[in-house]
Amino acid sequence: QAMLVESGGGTVQPGGSLKLSCSSSEVTLSAYEMGWFRQAPGKERQFVAGITDAGGSTVYGASVKDRFIVSRDNTKNMVYLQMNRLKPEDTAVYYCAASKVWRLIRFQDRYELWGQGTQVTVSS
Repeated sequence: QAMLVESGGGTVQPGGSLKLSCSSSEVTLSAYEMGWFRQAPGKERQFVAGITDAGGSTVYGASVKDRFIVSRDNTKNMVYLQMNRLKPEDTAVYYCAASKVWRLIRFQDRYELWGQGTQVTVSS
């Protein structure tokens, strides 16, 4: 059973925006560095963005840099992914995940907790 829950996915036209949220009723997210990954059909899971436990630093995958923004509100136990200027190639299932190792935040095998994912479809 996933301990993280993603929401906010849906279908949007190219150039549009969506904001994904990640929450947990079981885990205090402020204890973790958090990451977002995505997986398109037939492709490997790909790192999208990461944020430190206090939110002071962020890092992005090359394909989303300057379009996506990761943020968190530890008072609400929430992590967000604001996705702007969406492209058809952004279509994927998006996952949030929790890690204890910031220096390895891009590597999915370093994550302890995962959500079940939310579908994002970019299509006209």
